[in-house]
Amino acid sequence: MEKVKRKWAGRTLFFVLWLIFTLFSAVIILVLLLGLNSLAGRRFLSRAREALERTGNEMREGAPSAEDGTEYISSLAVEAGMGAYLIYEEERTVVTLAGEERAFRDLSGVSAALGGQDYAVFSADGEIGYVALLSVGEGVCYLYLSYSLEPLESYTADFRIVSVVVGAFSVVLSFVASGAVASLIARPVSDVTERAKELARGNYGTEGHKKYFCLEISELSEALDAACAEISKADKVQKELIANVSHDFKTPLTMIKAYASLIKEISGEDPAKRNAHAQIIIDESDRLTALVNDLLDLSKLRAGVAVEQKTVFNLSEEVYATVARFDYLCETQGYRFELAVEDGIYTCADRARIGQVLYNLIGNAVNYTGEDRRVRVKLQAGERARFEVIDSGKGIPPEEVDTIWERYYRSSGTHKRPVQGTGLGLSIVKSVLRAHEIPFGVISEVGKGSCFWVEFPLEGRMEAPKEEQ
Repeated sequence: MEKVKRKWAGRTLFFVLWLIFTLFSAVIILVLLLGLNSLAGRRFLSRAREALERTGNEMREGAPSAEDGTEYISSLAVEAGMGAYLIYEEERTVVTLAGEERAFRDLSGVSAALGGQDYAVFSADGEIGYVALLSVGEGVCYLYLSYSLEPLESYTADFRIVSVVVGAFSVVLSFVASGAVASLIARPVSDVTERAKELARGNYGTEGHKKYFCLEISELSEALDAACAEISKADKVQKELIANVSHDFKTPLTMIKAYASLIKEISGEDPAKRNAHAQIIIDESDRLTALVNDLLDLSKLRAGVAVEQKTVFNLSEEVYATVARFDYLCETQGYRFELAVEDGIYTCADRARIGQVLYNLIGNAVNYTGEDRRVRVKLQAGERARFEVIDSGKGIPPEEVDTIWERYYRSSGTHKRPVQGTGLGLSIVKSVLRAHEIPFGVISEVGKGSCFWVEFPLEGRMEAPKEEQ
């Protein structure tokens, strides 16, 4: 089997299909012609036996009552193209009525062929015979009719010649037809293969949008088009990721180097300036650390290790604790957080990852809220625990709603350093929530802000609702 596979490994699909179809057609034609030859011979013999039997029985019935029985038999035999003989066993004489004269050396063989029946039809050397007892002429005798098989041999020879000619023509026709069918099947497969090769070379613009003669190849073409689109999108995202990560790494590194040089050359002797410059270096180092941590988290989430261990915890307290981490923005930059959080709402999930989701969603709202710097945070219990973060920013255009969860997405193409986060927040949110199979989404209207929502599984409520802050 392995040898056969290796033998056919380098053959094209067109050649394999053409060879298979041609061989199959040739075998079918050969079997058909052999069968027709055999069937024609059998049919000839069958009809000859039927003609002998029909003519012999007619002679048996009509000869005794005819004026001249021998003439009656002779005329019927000549008309049917048969030899006719009357054999008188006692006198051991043979009367030839039609056909060539012949010597019957063993008259008992004729009697034995009858075997006590009224008549019998049998095959002899080179002929088919009919024998029956008959009372005609000088008394009781045997009627013997013979039908030569020489026409069968001639007919068979002619049929063989015709069969060879028809078979040769059919093989040539099948040769051409097989090539056409093989080409019809192989061409779209070759087309899809070439597009796949272009895809492997990095050419992602190979969409064909062709409709082929069969559903499977059309679906394969559509799947290849979809793969091209997805790979092209992934390639674009990868390039953007590299560009954005390079930018976000380059900026703090440049600042760290610049302020380190300032400390070394200028502010080293001035404690106030030295401390300020050192603090900038620390802040930029923290930003680099946060960026690296987010990249590592995203890699883990994409690798399928998103959920470490699910536990039941107080989601309300987690929301309060997360909002508290932004208190310094209220004190230093005038942000306002409006909370409508019901107490005692519990859910079951990976607490650390859900805390990361809450922080990233609130941080995203901080980055894109309006001039009023107002962010509303809600948590309410129904069939599920619905968490919402609402900002008063410019909103998201409808055509960009599906792309905001991608890495380093920035609305309207603007690149600004966020107040919090690294540009990977919503991508991490998407990966965590999908790993938990938790519904999420965004409702946004241009000019009226955005509402990011998550519906956590509700594991119960154990405290009375707290007044809105």
